[in-house]
Amino acid sequence: MAAAAGVSQSLVSLTERGHFGSVALRTLRRVFEVVDSRLELLVSWRGGGLDRLLDEAHLALVSRRASTLSGMGWIVALEATYSVYGERGSIDVFAASAKDRAVLVEEIKSDLTSIEELGRKTDEKVRLARQRLCRERFGFDPVAVGRVLVLPDTDATRQKVARLAPTLDVLFPARTREVRAWLRKPVGDISGIVFVSNINRGGATGDQRGRTRVRRPKSAVAERG
Repeated sequence: MAAAAGVSQSLVSLTERGHFGSVALRTLRRVFEVVDSRLELLVSWRGGGLDRLLDEAHLALVSRRASTLSGMGWIVALEATYSVYGERGSIDVFAASAKDRAVLVEEIKSDLTSIEELGRKTDEKVRLARQRLCRERFGFDPVAVGRVLVLPDTDATRQKVARLAPTLDVLFPARTREVRAWLRKPVGDISGIVFVSNINRGGATGDQRGRTRVRRPKSAVAERG
């Protein structure tokens, strides 16, 4: 194992005993890859509260998208799982328009993390949706495929998208208006980002700073009569 990973035997021994506090993360990942395993880190905040908040934000985004797409006449499947020759995963929002022979793969993210992993997995999902998943789930082979990344419409998210523009503009070049137009009339393929606002109906999820409700003075209202 040490030779295959390009590390010392003592480091492998320390890893096996759980003593790897000073080992670089990329080195640990290399060791785990040798035995066909993946190392994942779990970040906990205040006793797991962060996980719960992220899950709630993700669920809110999924619910909003399902409602929007259903209202536009799309058939929607949520968390559609797949397992095809070792490729496994789930599609957050998998939707179809049979009359247009179009299928939609939406990746929902309450926060942007690994762009490399995002690109790889969405490529996989779109390819499988085109080749077989659409036929298996909805009963037709698509002629138009939508690949959409759904994000919360907040200042922080938009700033992050702007910073990652060199990569995201290649992976998801279209933006909300173009994607909406495609959803109404899906012709050809599209890949883009949709920003969804107000994902928390009980409060403000988008950045509400600077938004002040302006009321007319009562005298002006009375004059308009």
